[in-house]
Amino acid sequence: MSRESWKIFQIMAEFVAGFEHLSQIQPSVSIFGSSRTKPGHPYYALTEEIARKLSDAGFSVVSGGGPGLMEAANKGAYAGKSPSVGLNIHLPHEQHANPYQNIALTFQHFFARKVMFVKYAKAYVCMPGGFGTLDELVEALTLIQTGKSTRMPIILVHAPFWAGLVDWFKKILVAEGAIDNSDLDLFSVVNSADEVLEVIFRYYEESGFAPSEAEREIKLNL
Repeated sequence: MSRESWKIFQIMAEFVAGFEHLSQIQPSVSIFGSSRTKPGHPYYALTEEIARKLSDAGFSVVSGGGPGLMEAANKGAYAGKSPSVGLNIHLPHEQHANPYQNIALTFQHFFARKVMFVKYAKAYVCMPGGFGTLDELVEALTLIQTGKSTRMPIILVHAPFWAGLVDWFKKILVAEGAIDNSDLDLFSVVNSADEVLEVIFRYYEESGFAPSEAEREIKLNL
């Protein structure tokens, strides 16, 4: 058997471990943000506050498990009532596991890790971040837009940071017909921790928290 074929078993092991651990932590919220933001920065404090309030409200908090705003998310959740989960990944640089994780999984493959972020999430919270944060945001928007994932709140935190991107969505993507104007309703932009919780609870008060049979099937086949 070739080396490439053996990789199938490593990939399978990552999915099995992820499914077994994360299926037990629902409901959960995935939080994304820059690994480069240091403690003491306002974004760090805000992320920690959001995660703590989500944890105390009964949501497990899932982050990428690394430093920066991932650490802030885990730290806030770790101090709260619900599990703090880190989906760590092997990288040549930048990534090291933060110490605020009740459940820590480590992945070799980005694609397996990305499935875990979305499969069990009841909401996505995107703090200011770089390419990785944008990658997770656009993937979630694409999955929901195409019906490959169920609808959930996608929340961009700190309006001044996201203003340029949202403006580009409106003035270029919608204007060029690359997306529909209604696609702009797939996400919300807020500035505070309380607003994050308000968006999530308002959404599920209107749509119902328990997934329908059709939604369960969509998540199963994600």
